[in-house]
Amino acid sequence: MTESILVCGGAGYIGSHMARLLAEHGYEVTVYDNLATGHRQAVPPAALVEADLLDRPRLDKLFASKRFSVVFHFAALIAVGESVVAPDVYYRNNVVGTLNLLAAMKAAGVERFVFSSTAAVYGNPVRDVIDETHPKAPINPYGRGKRIVEDVLADYADAFGLRSVSFRYFNAAGAHPDGTLGEAHDPETHLIPNVLRAAQGEIPELKIFGQDYSTPDGTCVRDYIHILDLCSAHLAAIDWMEKTPGASVFNLGNGSGFSNLEVIRTVAEVTGLTVPYSFAPRRAGDAGRLVADSTRARTALGWAPAFPDLASIVETAWRWQQNRRY
Repeated sequence: MTESILVCGGAGYIGSHMARLLAEHGYEVTVYDNLATGHRQAVPPAALVEADLLDRPRLDKLFASKRFSVVFHFAALIAVGESVVAPDVYYRNNVVGTLNLLAAMKAAGVERFVFSSTAAVYGNPVRDVIDETHPKAPINPYGRGKRIVEDVLADYADAFGLRSVSFRYFNAAGAHPDGTLGEAHDPETHLIPNVLRAAQGEIPELKIFGQDYSTPDGTCVRDYIHILDLCSAHLAAIDWMEKTPGASVFNLGNGSGFSNLEVIRTVAEVTGLTVPYSFAPRRAGDAGRLVADSTRARTALGWAPAFPDLASIVETAWRWQQNRRY
């Protein structure tokens, strides 16, 4: 019998890639998305339920109509800077919406949950490479909201037997290699697509926020992980939860850090184009360096990145950027 899986936020960047991967592996996929930031074109029409996680009656109706074996949750606001100036919006959407979803799952007896968390739960790192034991000290409302949900999942495991996996993403990047799915935020806040836009002349120049961090070239260092590598770990979480009770947490990253200036150089090499850029002051809430130790995911889930270098990630993003469909 085909398993049915619910993908909340499945019209967004990560969710749409995950929904496709699940379908390719034989799962029946339903996407639940309010389309505030997602794209209808990224989801097969028959799979989409257009609704909000804050609408508890609509969630209950959906869970009454179909038996889901697993719920994936990608439906969150993600802009760190925006969370600093609008914490009320972020806590309502990212925390209250998740509590609504968990309540509907509990009422329906759904016991497996995969949560899209973030490296932002760590805050400013106290070690060069971050594993899951690193102190959690988020420095912005976005990261604090994700930490709250992780704590909720641990409590729900103890109280209700909920099995969950929280993946702490570092920097999701790239696009589907066939060029049909990719990153399309409005406004776009992620570095690689903005570097590509600057290279193409879609924006006058790239703004680099901060050049006085304690990094080799003074700019922020991030760990970039390809979108399909991210999704393959989520796929492995289904079997992991089948055999493992409790609330599990895994980092997802490549384990290599690249500065903003290194990303610019790589984009120039891949595209053959010049990237105009200038420096701007630091943004509130930005850490200087975030690099993952993903040993736990590699060991427990048998997972390994298929796109381990920055150039291969940028190449897929460039293919999407040249032929964007939405």
